[in-house]
Amino acid sequence: MATPLVVSEVAKGFVMHLRGGLKLPVVEDVSFSLKAGKCAVLGGPSGAGKSSILKMLYGNYGVDAGQIIVQHRGTLVDLARAAPRVVLAVRRETIGYVSQFLRTVPRVSALDVVAEPLTAAGGDRDAARDRAAALLERLNLPKTLWSLPPATFSGGEQQRVNIARGFITDHPILLLDEPTASLDAVNRQVVIDLIAEKKQAGVALLGIFHDQDVREAVADMVIDVTSFAPKRVAA
Repeated sequence: MATPLVVSEVAKGFVMHLRGGLKLPVVEDVSFSLKAGKCAVLGGPSGAGKSSILKMLYGNYGVDAGQIIVQHRGTLVDLARAAPRVVLAVRRETIGYVSQFLRTVPRVSALDVVAEPLTAAGGDRDAARDRAAALLERLNLPKTLWSLPPATFSGGEQQRVNIARGFITDHPILLLDEPTASLDAVNRQVVIDLIAEKKQAGVALLGIFHDQDVREAVADMVIDVTSFAPKRVAA
């Protein structure tokens, strides 16, 4: 599908329970679409709502208003209204996500953490581990670490495991939340190359990149999140 995801008039706010239920609006009228084979970048200052938008698209945050339409299993699904089981199915098959933080599993090796999305989908374990090894090698994670749990790794090492885990799948949509934040210049370039390959394969990507060089290298379109700031009503 040429446009696998369409966001229309989405709004989000948070209730401040410690302040008497005060409603704090974050974004409103968020509207854009993702094109297959292109990388769109969310631009704007910290606190503008970039991460909140990604989390709504992945189903981590609920939506107050609007639609998030995704092509899934040959049909159109509104993630803003979808049942939890449908959201989980979309995550398994349609929308991948690379967060800023690796959620590690105790005593599971880095190699198996990266391979897990493929084996969980029913893929061959040896083939999944081979693919995981190729990504870890490409991201310059020392082989001596592959058999160890990533909970003991440095921030940059954990992030490389996280990136490999996110890029190992063939999701047609991929969300990227600061994937290069903890990386050196060499591995930032590896991520730029991985994004280019996903684009070549027809994947639609949406990312947050505070590193200007990375943003300029990958962005086909910049979405200005400040344009979605809630309107202030005069007293």
